[in-house]
Amino acid sequence: MAGQYTQLKLNTGATIPAVGFGTWQDKEAQEPAVIAALQAGYRHIDTARIYGTEGAVGNAIKHSGVPRSEIFLTTKLWNNKHHPDDVEGALDASLKDLGTDYVDLYLMHWPSAFARSEKSFPKESDGKTNAIADIDYVDTYKAMEKLLQTGKTKAIGVSNFSQAEMERLLKETSVVPAAHQMEMHPWLQQKTFADWHKSKGIHITHYSPFGNQNEIYDSGKNISKLMDDPVLVEIGKAHGKTGAQVALAWGVTKGHSVIPKSKTESRIKSNLEGDFKLSTDDLEKIDGIDKKLRFNDASSGFRYEFFSDLDGKKR
Repeated sequence: MAGQYTQLKLNTGATIPAVGFGTWQDKEAQEPAVIAALQAGYRHIDTARIYGTEGAVGNAIKHSGVPRSEIFLTTKLWNNKHHPDDVEGALDASLKDLGTDYVDLYLMHWPSAFARSEKSFPKESDGKTNAIADIDYVDTYKAMEKLLQTGKTKAIGVSNFSQAEMERLLKETSVVPAAHQMEMHPWLQQKTFADWHKSKGIHITHYSPFGNQNEIYDSGKNISKLMDDPVLVEIGKAHGKTGAQVALAWGVTKGHSVIPKSKTESRIKSNLEGDFKLSTDDLEKIDGIDKKLRFNDASSGFRYEFFSDLDGKKR
């Protein structure tokens, strides 16, 4: 089944399926959704400690009938476990919930650290403000590098880093990240940053590949959905595809992976059909709709300045 879908190469030599399945939100819907995804042909599942969906993902894999060895599984280290002494234990907790003895990719979810705590969002004494810690992401990443020797993860990477943070990471650590997961879609194309990753051999995974699809994002603008963008819809017609499938194909054609999420079986299947290649002409048309529009910026809540040198920074 998986053979018919696009596989991309990581700098570790491993392959990662271009279209993956995201499991953020809708905790209770995740087990049936992941089973449906695996049965539809997905072989790349993306979760994270903070999503609270690792248990559901683990159960789904177990009940899907798909061997674990056929699945590319990603999870992420949360901000409250950035202290180097906490990193391996955090992965162990994720592995326990996932019901597996390894993940294919372990990412640092954000470069920012919260106070060491068993709580995902430890608070200051006011009970409201997130408590942060002065823990350097370079030290956190060095602890992640050590996990590679344990076999508990096959590869490590990051998520939501700026270019300056990426450059410093490469300079001060010894393992080039296998992947960087970031918000990327036809309205936030970040071409220069994408080219930089390519030059360093770092794979890009797009989260929010449909932009503002999610009601949690308040863009502050009353705008239509990215998947309804006339350019994407028009290109879709020529391929017998939807605007949403074209948004995914844009990432796949760039050599990136995309992780749409859905709990509806028909849409789960439909998203997998975004695994096709666009022409140079199609790509040029999509170049013209870049709005440099970022929907996900946790800077104020996390008390950290994210994406400071990237497109779409909310000023």
